[in-house]
Amino acid sequence: MATATKKTTAPARNKRRPSRSGAELTREQNAESGFTASERLSNHLQRVLVDLIELAGQGKQAHWNVVGKNFRDTHRQLDDIIEAARTFSDTIAERMRALHALPDGRSDTVAETTTLPEFPQGEIDTAEVIDLVTERLEATISTCREVHDDVDEEDPTSADILHAVLESLEQFAWMVSAENRTPAAR
Repeated sequence: MATATKKTTAPARNKRRPSRSGAELTREQNAESGFTASERLSNHLQRVLVDLIELAGQGKQAHWNVVGKNFRDTHRQLDDIIEAARTFSDTIAERMRALHALPDGRSDTVAETTTLPEFPQGEIDTAEVIDLVTERLEATISTCREVHDDVDEEDPTSADILHAVLESLEQFAWMVSAENRTPAAR
């Protein structure tokens, strides 16, 4: 008696062309597409980025070295400012990458290009920290306002990010500076 041989068939192969790694594509095929930031837009966003990175770093320096009355409240408020500056710097850097620009957050670049003055060394009284942090918040705000109109003209979406930065930092500047203010005469 003859036995029937069962014919096995291989599963159907994917008919799409096989994927390639980026290295195998031509320059033209591997190029990024979409809206690309001009050098001017990239430079404006870079200016905001370095000030936000520096604000976060200086905020930490203040946070570690603040002493005196209202220490705990000042210490905690500095944490809020630091968190906001870090979040916004990441948002700006990622927006730059989405626009095919290259953010530069290296410490040398930040130190050489920030508009914020150097933060003093050592323990600092809370009242002085309030003034120093307010000055740095206002410097970062100033950078955002200086570049805003040019950014808005080229890329309203990036300007929307600057609006959020400004809203937050201006509120922090008001709240922090209020610590050292005295009421106006009535």
